[in-house]
Amino acid sequence: MKISEYGEFKLIEKIAGDTIYDSQRVIVGIGDDTAAEKVNPGHLLLSTCDALVDGVHFLLDKISPGQLGRKAVAVNLSDIAAMGGRPTSILITLALPRDTAVNWVEDLYVGIKEMCSLYKVNIMGGDMVSSPVVSINITALGEVKPENIIKRAGACIGDAILVTGPLGDSGGGLEIIKRGLEKDPYWSKLVEKHLNPMPQVLEGQFLAKTGFVTSMNDISDGLASEIREISDASRVGIELWEESIPYSSLLLEAAEEFAIPPINLALSGGEDYQLVFTCKGKRVKQLMKGFAQEFSREVHLIGEIKPVEYGIKLRHNNGQCQELLTKGYNHFA
Repeated sequence: MKISEYGEFKLIEKIAGDTIYDSQRVIVGIGDDTAAEKVNPGHLLLSTCDALVDGVHFLLDKISPGQLGRKAVAVNLSDIAAMGGRPTSILITLALPRDTAVNWVEDLYVGIKEMCSLYKVNIMGGDMVSSPVVSINITALGEVKPENIIKRAGACIGDAILVTGPLGDSGGGLEIIKRGLEKDPYWSKLVEKHLNPMPQVLEGQFLAKTGFVTSMNDISDGLASEIREISDASRVGIELWEESIPYSSLLLEAAEEFAIPPINLALSGGEDYQLVFTCKGKRVKQLMKGFAQEFSREVHLIGEIKPVEYGIKLRHNNGQCQELLTKGYNHFA
């Protein structure tokens, strides 16, 4: 059945169940003019929003509604993670063509609820409108103690630059989809990285609480773009080390198969949703050890903060340095 036949309010009632995962915060949830939730004393309120639009951020015939729902939430929670915060709730604005199937919307919300349940994020309401194309816009709220908030500004000369995991997997997955190979089981893990990214929520909170992290950003548009944002905000120079950029073994295979340098996928592929951050130089080993103990995996040292006049450079494997151009995704370029 199409939603034009089913009706907006009946559809909202159908998807409104199982939306509260932390009931102690909720005063008013779905069903009133606005939602209301408690704010923990001594915390800052974090807010962010991201929109996903068919034909720009995804292709309807290449992503399932459940995957789209999970990804829409994940990209917003990643922004909260980059500030060292804990996500608490989301609001969803859903724009749909009138002939959208009711079952498609139900499946979309299955994905949304799966991601929210992982981090006890309440779904507090939103809006639903008619549109020529599918788009999903999520506003995410979170909280962080003032002493733990991490911004892009704060990196200092001599700080180390690190990332929380391998880069380029999502870009590699996109390349596979572009080639029509997304159903090949051999490449399924890379495709999954693109269609179903995982925000580094717990990792961001851990890093913020160490007291060693001086700046942080999530990698949504590619490492080159995100590290430039840290450079601009902190007014520092950057040196990245090509030989230290971490890759998964499957990404390296895909890069060889499709004749794409893996560094290109790391720098400009985007949508990895790992965290790139800077750490006080004397605390790097302590932080790396603590992270490994907490998450049973490594954090990767990939560069160093330099004086602002140094610029932003990539040191290649042969030792030569090259000015690093921003090649991340820009909607209006």
